Amino acid sequence: MALSFGVTVLPDPPYSRFLELIVLAESQGFDYGWTYDSHVLWQESFPLLTMAAERTSTMKLGHCVTNPGTREPTVLASGYATLHDISDGRMVMGIGRGDSARRYIGQQPVKVAEFERRLQMIKEFMNGRAVDWNDKELQLKWVRPELPEIPVWVAGYGPKALAVAGRVGDGVIIQLADPVIIQWIMDTARKAAEEAGRDPAELKCIVSAPSHISDDLVEARDQVRWFPAMVSNHVMDLVERYGFNSDLPQELTEYVRVRKFYDYNEHSRVGAKHGEFVTDEICDRFCVLGSADAATAKLKELESIGVDQFNIYLMTEGQERVLGAYGSDIIPQFSGVAA
Repeated sequence: MALSFGVTVLPDPPYSRFLELIVLAESQGFDYGWTYDSHVLWQESFPLLTMAAERTSTMKLGHCVTNPGTREPTVLASGYATLHDISDGRMVMGIGRGDSARRYIGQQPVKVAEFERRLQMIKEFMNGRAVDWNDKELQLKWVRPELPEIPVWVAGYGPKALAVAGRVGDGVIIQLADPVIIQWIMDTARKAAEEAGRDPAELKCIVSAPSHISDDLVEARDQVRWFPAMVSNHVMDLVERYGFNSDLPQELTEYVRVRKFYDYNEHSRVGAKHGEFVTDEICDRFCVLGSADAATAKLKELESIGVDQFNIYLMTEGQERVLGAYGSDIIPQFSGVAA
């Protein structure tokens, strides 16, 4: 299968801007439209996804990512099942343990074992199957049986979260574009899938990262320093648990040694102060930067190691320009049509 393309647009006011960019992305050939789910930092995303479903016709839609902590699991499942009906079968769920959505309101990410328990239920329940939950048998009896299943793609970096992706998920969401780390993450998740008696080859790989298409690399890197800083939140959790001298790849952990702080008020914002520790090398490894040709070369490399989807975090400046460059110069290179 050829590499597919997605885009993540913040649910930032005005909501009309979110819709403009999603509609534009669909017209440029993007297959997936994603948004964040952090209901205090940004606007509530479910109404925006509903509007996006009504304004698009082919694009698959979902959160990158939601969580089963701030969202009570039966409510989350029902929300997705409803949107699946509205969109005529175009929903895909990205889910994690909860970072900004949880921490910003004074809660910690959902514990891994509880995350797995909730995930198993959500996957069955939103797809119309009966579940046993809170000592009750529940079923969404109105789910349309003719629609395709809603897949669940799990975001994670550490061995425990990745094992959940392997046992329960349909794929893994990886928030960085470094081939070495991607391969380690997918190997870890696929090993868990195999141990659970699942086909590890069925596990999809979705890479999410900013992409700034420009001949000015200095400017491009400055547009994305916030992103490795955002990733460092998850890496710090891992270092706290496993230490720096663990089996985790050094390509993932080493750069956070010089991190000083993180301010969620500047979460995913260009120019965020907490991104100042991020080096040019890390920007280049974690993101897809440079000319259209340079970006295409990196994406071809990602495709060659088994990445199924590249999802642009569209939180840089010049958003229309980036979508346009992908539509005209980059996506056509991956259409699967023989030369």
